[in-house]
Amino acid sequence: MSAWLESSVSDISPEQQDKLDAAAFRRLLSHLDKNKDVQNIDLMILADFCRNCLGDWYREAAEAEGLELSKEAARERVYGMPYADWKAKYQTEATPEQMAAFKARRPEKA
Repeated sequence: MSAWLESSVSDISPEQQDKLDAAAFRRLLSHLDKNKDVQNIDLMILADFCRNCLGDWYREAAEAEGLELSKEAARERVYGMPYADWKAKYQTEATPEQMAAFKARRPEKA
């Protein structure tokens, strides 16, 4: 049987799925790291999540596994450096246009 045969998601074992999920997450982090010009506000406007959300989800996943992980440590995993350092080096002030777009997307939370 060829390794190149197409599989459906239902054919993938839970262990394989975990490996694929982890690889995709690492690739997402790498992609975000290579695109530091994409601001969190941009991600929030377009996708309703940002790097901080990823850090929160990472921390929650750790807690679900019985691991204690601080918010700062989880964010460092996502940002590749302490959040304060990333913010000082790469974060810009949201423009009035960005804030308007964010509020228009999520008026109930604005």
